Amino acid sequence: MASDEQMIKIVGDQFCVPYTMQLVVKRKVESFSNVRYDVFDTTGNSLLQVDGGVWNSKKKRVIKDPAGFPVITLRKKALSWKKQWQIYQGESSEKNHFLCSVQRSNALQMKNNLDVYLASSYLEDGPDFHVTGSFTSMSFKVWKGNSVIAEVMHNFTWGSCMGKESFKLKVCPEVDYAFILALTVIMHETDKV
Repeated sequence: MASDEQMIKIVGDQFCVPYTMQLVVKRKVESFSNVRYDVFDTTGNSLLQVDGGVWNSKKKRVIKDPAGFPVITLRKKALSWKKQWQIYQGESSEKNHFLCSVQRSNALQMKNNLDVYLASSYLEDGPDFHVTGSFTSMSFKVWKGNSVIAEVMHNFTWGSCMGKESFKLKVCPEVDYAFILALTVIMHETDKV
């Protein structure tokens, strides 16, 4: 097992495993006011769920464990030029529960690239993580420095045209998969708007 310095723990160490984690994320538009993401491991066990409204003005997504308890909350900042999102522990929006900020690398960009700033070093020395997208799909990679720590592959199907999409996540050992899920949701929401 990696030491705490090697572990990339943003949400919690219970989401860091000592092996490569393969996940399946299913996104479904349930109504005009609700989108749901369900996250499964390769054996079909439910690991996390994401709920949130499509048309609400506050653009808030809550990631919950299988029992329905809030793990983290993603909040889109209103009137943000770079489409900034903030991630908080639980369902809080208090400053002491702030984990990180995610925003577009450039306000005027063709492909979706995101910068992630941890609360401990917020906007001081540049981004702690970088997310690089593709021109042609919702697939992307998450980087820490020069190392890829996760890959997300979008599976286009005909269901994608009817509000049902799926993604495959490959998360490196000792990387917080709840954090990678949060980036997946933000990347998708940022690209769609």
